[in-house]
Order: sequence, then C-alpha cells, then structure tokens
Amino acid sequence: MEIIRRPRVVYDSSLSLMQRSRTVGLVPTMGALHAGHMSLVRTSMAENDVTVVSIFVNPSQFGPGEDLDEYPRDLDGDISRLQEAGVDTLFMPSAETMYPEGFSTTVQVGEISERLCGPFRPGHFTGVATVVAKLLNMVAPTRAYFGLKDYQQSLMIRHMARDLNLQVEIAALPTMREPDGLAMSTRNQYLQPEARKAATVLYRALQQGESEISTGNTDGAEVARTMAAKLEDEPLVTEVQYAGVYDPETLADVTEIRGEVLLAGALKIGDVRLIDNVLARPER
Repeated sequence: MEIIRRPRVVYDSSLSLMQRSRTVGLVPTMGALHAGHMSLVRTSMAENDVTVVSIFVNPSQFGPGEDLDEYPRDLDGDISRLQEAGVDTLFMPSAETMYPEGFSTTVQVGEISERLCGPFRPGHFTGVATVVAKLLNMVAPTRAYFGLKDYQQSLMIRHMARDLNLQVEIAALPTMREPDGLAMSTRNQYLQPEARKAATVLYRALQQGESEISTGNTDGAEVARTMAAKLEDEPLVTEVQYAGVYDPETLADVTEIRGEVLLAGALKIGDVRLIDNVLARPER
C-alpha cells in the first residue's frame, strides 16, 4: 500500500489512472477505523480499479468545546487494517497542507445543513463540506463513499457535488450496526459499559417509530413524540437534541406521512453525542 501525504502526488496518481480508463474510489475517513469504515472500503474495492482511503481528523468541523484533541486515533492499527484489506493508497495530508496560512474559503450547503444537527453543531457542516470538497479535488475520484449513519452529511455532500458540478459519483451505503443494533461509530469508544448498554435506546426508539408507521400511523408529530418519550425514559440520557420524522430529501419536518420518511434522532449520554436514523414507509 502506497502512503501519500502531498495532494499533488495523489492527484497525479489519479489522473494517470483515469487517462488509462481506470476507475478510482475514495473513502474519506478521520481514522480509528471500525467495521463500518471497512465495509465502505470493501465496496469501493469491488466497484473500482483502485481505492484510495484518506485519513484526516478535520479541525474545521469541530466546534469550541468539542472533542478534537480527544478524538480517537489509531494510525498504526488503521494502516495494518488497510494493508490487510489490500487498499492501494492511503492519503494522509497534514492540517498545514489542508489549511495553509491565509486559507479563507469555505463551502456552505444551504438549508440542509441548518436542520437536524445544524443548530447543535454550528459551523460543523461548513467544515465537513469544505474538507470533502478539497479531498474530492485533490484525489479526483470516480466515486466517493459515505455511510448513511451520518444521513444529513451524506445528503449534504450529494447536494454539494450536484450544485458545484463535481465530476464524482457519491455513494451512500447502509449503516453498519453492532449485534444489539447500536450504529457503529468511532465515538462509541467513549462509552463506559452501562452507558454503552443505554445507548441502544436510540435505535430502539427509531424502531418503535418505524413500527408505528408500518401499522398505519400517519401523524408525523405523534410518531415523533413517541420516539422522544422513549429516549427521555432512559435515565442515562442527559439530553435529547431531536427525534422526529423528516423528508428524506429536504430534512423538513413531515406532518402527514404518505411515503418514505426519515426517522432520525440525536442525544447525549453524559458528554457523548450519538446520532442514528432509519428510513421508513407505510405498508400499502
């Protein structure tokens, strides 16, 4: 596996491949790779001639008081996993490379980034959109892969690629879950055993909402209240930030459920913030 740190080198490599009609898949990550990341890697390897994985803990998507310094890092383990999987290239730019002195340009993606997680993480999605746009320009992949656990993020990136005419296919893959249903996330490492057990309440609340919709409840507000009540009943949940029924394309609240909807929630257990979502539709 080739390890590249300079953007020009990774771009020239991708350009050479494209000139030979070979496809390039990019899997952007912040490292501390888990099975969810590796499922994206395997899909990219199956669908492309060459796979590039990037590891960059992006400071611009962390707000004041968030966990940038404590964010899990396991570079030796990540390299070993990627080598064992047969990944072609690991791209590891530095913060100084990504944000050189005088850097002043950002990418913002309108209303989609202002809903759901937006009010609770001001500036986060601008940081995400900016770094992803930079990575897409640096690597110039045929396809880029993201997980639907961060549904809002993947939707925002799809809109960004469309609006800016980026010549890349954005692939969003299903959420990978632990055996008890908890969505795989790097931040799960923060959870102590009791908190880890309590964290499953988020997926259970989403399942309850999904069950109500499948059995005929079309009142979005009522389904949202049911999910929120489920979360609030868990003693270790310190904050329910949102739990609701949303349009999968706009993330606007859905009051009357007529077709497929997004059920999504965010909460805190102690200081650990967790998000999850499922797509649901009424049975016909």
